[in-house]
Amino acid sequence: MALLDTVLIVLVATLVGGVGIYAGVRLLVDNAIEPVDGLLLALAGAVAWGAVSLFLASTPVLGPVLALLVWVVLVAVRYPCGWPAASALGFVVWLPPVGLLYFLGTLGLVSFAAVGVPVVHFGG
Repeated sequence: MALLDTVLIVLVATLVGGVGIYAGVRLLVDNAIEPVDGLLLALAGAVAWGAVSLFLASTPVLGPVLALLVWVVLVAVRYPCGWPAASALGFVVWLPPVGLLYFLGTLGLVSFAAVGVPVVHFGG
């Protein structure tokens, strides 16, 4: 996977994930959260996701699943909401960037490997 794909993963996951974290935590856990807190947590998750995707691009599905796990752990560690709520928030924060990256893949802007979709090459 190209470095550009990794950069796009980090940007998309930070922006979309930051909004999701801010909204989710504000509604479910702590209404005193600042938007910057959501963006910083999203940046940490996005960097972890980008690193996993960069190094595990040849292993389909594992990158996005590990990214989901990272989101859940980060939310659970940062906010006292318990594992069930952290899992729900992590999934809600993880799903939109995956969908957006898949859409960007259909436009040819990122490799489908960035999203964890197996890339099959035919021919020789």
